[in-house]
Amino acid sequence: MNSFSGQRRLTVAVLTALALATSATACGSGLGGTGTKAADSGTYTIWDPYPQFAEDSAWTKLLDSCGSKAGVKIKRTAFDTSDLSNKVLLAAQQDNSPDVLIVDNPVVPTLAEAGVLTTTDDNKLDTSKVDPNLLGAGQTGGKTYGTPIGVNTLALYYNKDVLEIAGVDIASVKDWASLTAALAKVKKAGKKGITFSAIGTEEGSFQFLPWFWGSGAKLTRLDSSQGVSALSLWTDWLKKGHAPNSVINNTQTTSWQEFASGDYAFAENGTWQLANAEKAGFDYGVLPVPGADGGTAAAPTGGEFVTVPVQSDTGRYTTTRKLVSCLTGAANLYTTDTTLSYMAPTSEVRDKQLAAEPTFKPWAEAVKAAKGRTSGDLGTKYPKISEQMWKAIQSALSGAKSPKDALAAAQSAVNQP
Repeated sequence: MNSFSGQRRLTVAVLTALALATSATACGSGLGGTGTKAADSGTYTIWDPYPQFAEDSAWTKLLDSCGSKAGVKIKRTAFDTSDLSNKVLLAAQQDNSPDVLIVDNPVVPTLAEAGVLTTTDDNKLDTSKVDPNLLGAGQTGGKTYGTPIGVNTLALYYNKDVLEIAGVDIASVKDWASLTAALAKVKKAGKKGITFSAIGTEEGSFQFLPWFWGSGAKLTRLDSSQGVSALSLWTDWLKKGHAPNSVINNTQTTSWQEFASGDYAFAENGTWQLANAEKAGFDYGVLPVPGADGGTAAAPTGGEFVTVPVQSDTGRYTTTRKLVSCLTGAANLYTTDTTLSYMAPTSEVRDKQLAAEPTFKPWAEAVKAAKGRTSGDLGTKYPKISEQMWKAIQSALSGAKSPKDALAAAQSAVNQP
């Protein structure tokens, strides 16, 4: 599809897909402002999902700096993640899209297929240094739409004190069998095993994916034997008391609160909890989620893509490219991702992050193995698959169905037109 054609197939189905594709790590409520493009051609509009950053924040100063270097003024508007998606669709209908749109990565294929975004072939953004596994979240139909501004993902936090009491050497935890053996030791020592989020929303699917992918399963076949083994792992943990029944309703926030109590050995959570981990009051470590037979499982990527929406005035793209390159180029990406508390999407800048903070090594390993939820050209198919996945998780963990039957029902629903 030629994204410069202005064709916009903005249907109710697209709106529904956008609602389902909202990230598991969405930000809070938005700031005021209409986000309308200024009439002054020397002013460029940027919409982002970071309402937590005020006008005097380092993030806003970075945007203004990039504007100054490009010789233009920046009009920035921040929205809640879910509000941003809908605002973009409405703006596209009115030919009033922002010049730069920073949007949650699972939404990119949906906006692209709706004709809202330009491709990197058209806008000439350089994505050559971005890790291919991370760039995949912004690809659909063989085209790339934008570039990741940074990445967050999942790993296992562990409480060193609890593991010491249980006599568990964290170096022994290399696969599912050794992790389960460690959980058994923790339970025998009178402590609690592992907590995670299995809630019936995108958060539940997000947290299940490392185990699903770590089994060798693919999202195109939910009910494969590998997928069943992943759901059986979680189900068995609940049955054996290695994980609490509360995981069925846990969000990532409430799951973290359980871990922060100091009683749990492990918690699956993301990079965004690092500041809270420092305040937890106990010594902790981080371990990439292990694959079924060892190695690092692919975890889903959170974080946003910087995209260039379609403009009727195509002359704006040259300056827009300068703005995006300023934010995501090697010279500024370290500052950008430090400001946003993300791991960088390029190995060059991640190496710089690791040099400054060696404790980031497990996160760098997790990011290297990670992949986008819509990767593999799933695009707009992902929201339907994810919904059936979280329903299957709920069904199996509650005991309503066996893991095999739950995933078989999920695949059957996905196959329905």
